[in-house]
Amino acid sequence: MITTEKQAEVRRFAERLFQETPDWVTFYREILGRHGIVRRMYSNLQALAAFEQTETYQEIQRMLTQLRRRGPLAPSEEEPTRVITVRLPKCLHEALRAEAHDRHTSMNKLCISKLLQFVDQEVVPADVEVERP
Repeated sequence: MITTEKQAEVRRFAERLFQETPDWVTFYREILGRHGIVRRMYSNLQALAAFEQTETYQEIQRMLTQLRRRGPLAPSEEEPTRVITVRLPKCLHEALRAEAHDRHTSMNKLCISKLLQFVDQEVVPADVEVERP
């Protein structure tokens, strides 16, 4: 259940941090990261999914986008860059490349933007089927 008090606390925390104009990685880590305030306040997947449908979450996404516009960051000891390899069909790769071109951005920035968005559990196939009540 999403409570107004929890949302208000998350929003206040995000707004305070945003006013400090951190880099986007710090903002993400402190707000949406694995140990960020959102994960602490909404510790189970159902509560987190419900929060991700709120206006507060949308506002956090807008703040994050605004911070990302400031440009790329140099890797640091605190937050080193990691690389992942994603296997995808040629047609999907071509579609991403075209979308990045159309948006006047890099594929890397486009993919990071897509990774930062809420993904409904229903559209992510599990490796092992889990019975749902």
